[in-house]
Amino acid sequence: MKVALYSRNIDHEQYGALQMLLNALEAHHIVPVLWQPFYEQVKDHIQFNNTPQLYNHASQLDHTYECMISLGGDGTMLDTVTLVQDKQLPIMGINFGRLGFLASIGQQDIASAVDALVNHSYATDMRTLIHVDANIPLFNGMAYGLNEFAIHKQDVSPMIKIHTYLNGEFLNTYWADGLIVATPTGSTGYSLSCNGPIVFPDSGTFVITPVAPHNLNVRPIIIPDDNVISFEVEGRTDNYICALDARREIVPKTVQIAIKKEQFPIYLIRLNENNFLQTLRNK
Repeated sequence: MKVALYSRNIDHEQYGALQMLLNALEAHHIVPVLWQPFYEQVKDHIQFNNTPQLYNHASQLDHTYECMISLGGDGTMLDTVTLVQDKQLPIMGINFGRLGFLASIGQQDIASAVDALVNHSYATDMRTLIHVDANIPLFNGMAYGLNEFAIHKQDVSPMIKIHTYLNGEFLNTYWADGLIVATPTGSTGYSLSCNGPIVFPDSGTFVITPVAPHNLNVRPIIIPDDNVISFEVEGRTDNYICALDARREIVPKTVQIAIKKEQFPIYLIRLNENNFLQTLRNK
């Protein structure tokens, strides 16, 4: 059995937990294949009994891997999604960060997590992705995200008007700093910080949440995720920001953008004793 390991970077005080993970994998004859930039960061601080296998591109991941292990916080998990793509490779998030809604397995549970891999006693949750269509190339061909898509004014510009349509039918014009379309997974992220509701991961919905709306009676709205959401943006500047999870693009306001559910999902691993309600209570 082999697993892929990914991390942006970890702090020095977390090297011990990484060593524990690698030792536990080796003890169970699980081969870790490390993201090469991450290996270059930690190689002088971690003891490897064998020369580790490395990967540096998503194309090197295939069905021979049991799972992808993401070491970090929720932002690292979002990066991991762009590597896994449509390979249906489940992701195990071990929380080396702060929040941990997605990376919900604590460092104290590393031994239990490895045992679950060996015994195939873990559960997987299917999570909906959001897809962006536009009349210009965006996001380097990876126009999908796990949490949310957002339209936002540039830093020093006044508020913008976002005309929003569902399946071509007018919904509302938002006078605001921006607008978020969140998946159920993303409902506990940026949307929540803008007073959006928390929805269950399997609810089959999108949440549309305005950012600092000028009209105080405008509230977030939940819609079925089989809708196509499109926008027309007006403002005093020629450009605005499009954000997809942690990735951002500056686009002209003439660009046509539509949002829909991605054709493939992502699978997140959790230990059987953990679930969404428990994570929600803890956070």
